[in-house]
Amino acid sequence: MLQKTVIISGQEVTFKSSAAIPRLYRIKFGRDIFRDLSKLEKAYKANAGKESSEMEIEDLEIFENVAYIMALHADPTIPDTIDAWLDQFEMFSIYEVLPEILDLWGSNLITTSNAKKNSVRPKGK
Repeated sequence: MLQKTVIISGQEVTFKSSAAIPRLYRIKFGRDIFRDLSKLEKAYKANAGKESSEMEIEDLEIFENVAYIMALHADPTIPDTIDAWLDQFEMFSIYEVLPEILDLWGSNLITTSNAKKNSVRPKGK
């Protein structure tokens, strides 16, 4: 499991990524985090660097959901709803926080992949 602390509106927010995240996300939102993050990453890359970049509403919702579930995983004392959690921040740019979350998620996937590659296979298989 990996953690990263990001400053949002002057507040430290810790995000945590582990093997539990896909399950927590599915239980909370009824969606597949792998598909959602893939879509979000494509939208981010398509809009990055543009002067007047705007993400689709669905992409913003995915960002909020992923950020919330990773923050909740790191700190179970945060508010019970995304609305209440987001309400504690002033307006902030998704382009400042999203790369940190994508990096954390990607690092977790690399760690998981390396563990599978390095595992010892039982004899006879």
